[in-house]
Amino acid sequence: MRKPIHIIGAGMAGSEAAWQAVSLGVPVILHEMRPRVGTDAHKTGGFAELVCSNSFRSDDAEQNAVGLLHWEMRRAGSLIMAMADRHKVPAGGALAVDRDAFSEEVTATLKRHPLVTVEEGEVAGLPPEEWQSVIIATGPLTSPALAAAIRSLTGEEQLAFFDAIAPIVHRETIDMGTCWFQSRYDKVGPGGTGKDYINCPMNRQQYEAFVRALIEGEKTDFKEWEKSTPYFSGCLPIEVMADSGPETLRHGPMKPRGLTNAHRPEEKPYAVVQLRQDNKLGTLYNMVGFQTKLKYAEQVKVFRTIPGLENAEFARLGGLHRNTVLNSPRVLDDRLRLKARPSLRFAGQVTGVEGYVESAAMGLMAGRMAAAEALGLPFEVPPPTTAHGALINHITGGHIETTDARGSSFQPMNVNFGLFPPIEKVKVKDGKRLKHTEQAVERKRAYTARAMADFDTWLGGDRRQAAE
Repeated sequence: MRKPIHIIGAGMAGSEAAWQAVSLGVPVILHEMRPRVGTDAHKTGGFAELVCSNSFRSDDAEQNAVGLLHWEMRRAGSLIMAMADRHKVPAGGALAVDRDAFSEEVTATLKRHPLVTVEEGEVAGLPPEEWQSVIIATGPLTSPALAAAIRSLTGEEQLAFFDAIAPIVHRETIDMGTCWFQSRYDKVGPGGTGKDYINCPMNRQQYEAFVRALIEGEKTDFKEWEKSTPYFSGCLPIEVMADSGPETLRHGPMKPRGLTNAHRPEEKPYAVVQLRQDNKLGTLYNMVGFQTKLKYAEQVKVFRTIPGLENAEFARLGGLHRNTVLNSPRVLDDRLRLKARPSLRFAGQVTGVEGYVESAAMGLMAGRMAAAEALGLPFEVPPPTTAHGALINHITGGHIETTDARGSSFQPMNVNFGLFPPIEKVKVKDGKRLKHTEQAVERKRAYTARAMADFDTWLGGDRRQAAE
């Protein structure tokens, strides 16, 4: 009998890590403190619970880095991607899921696997020495006791960031006499029709009044020790964006481009609030890009000024939680192991990747790394030309270390083509000189084509080693 891999945390990363390990024949003990011990953001005890958005973002594997990551994960037999595909809901060009059905099936699939043992309860402090292989996938909401133990072991202060949650609205309370269904540019995505978002239009006066209300609205108070904590740049609260400039929102989450008011086609909206389906029944809709730290009563008051949401009822209001992230370039090696104690491997958002898919991808890598180690097999990290390799390279060595007021410049990062080794611009195709926009399209296509070929080559070698 092989000794099991202990995985602490059954979120996106921990669930994927467990699946990858048992798929290679290595037993796993999956430790999850919920529902016995809750967090500020989770609502259930289910595995892979989505606490913020229900979107896995773009599924375009040819033109988008996160879509490419989806493709790579599917090729590697990802449980998270398989369940996302099974429980997808319409979301234009994005892959979005019914969050409850998704979590329920991830939970059931892992619990019934013969090589998975689930142990409920908190792992307080560092795991015992006799656990020879451990993956810590506790996410940015790592329990205080474990976080303090890791900080003591590494001698490093962890970075902290604020992350925000967007409200969810009951569909039946949205006025469809004002709003309309349409995806931006009528784009049809996975499970979509090209009419996957509810759009709430604003004229200039309504938009300017809304921005003022956001800025002036009563916000959640910070504790004294939290006042110097920054926001993660990829998930700024809506009112923080509004405060950075009056036009920021209409060039960001409220941009009207690619949308036509179905009720008044001749009137171009000055700004648009979009809502995306949040469950398969289509009874709940998520306010896209509307993460917020407004107090609950203020959210209801301000968001009901949005045309079409005057009588909105909220299934969940927005909120704010504090995330902790390792200074991974300093404390982790390229196998995601803690340099101070190599039997501890980390995965997910706590390593400094941002986003559901990126977290699950690092779980996929950690699970395969730990399984290869248990089987006595060599493991090569995917090349940095792939999405998985680019993320690992960034968090374990690709970041250029500088210091600021907090002591380090390392910040959580979504997957993007800027993390990949550069590729030459494609200026000419079929003897024809391409326009600038055409060059951008061809360059992204070149990034993804190279990544797909390199990932398949890496995956083939990985499979051969496992078979041998």
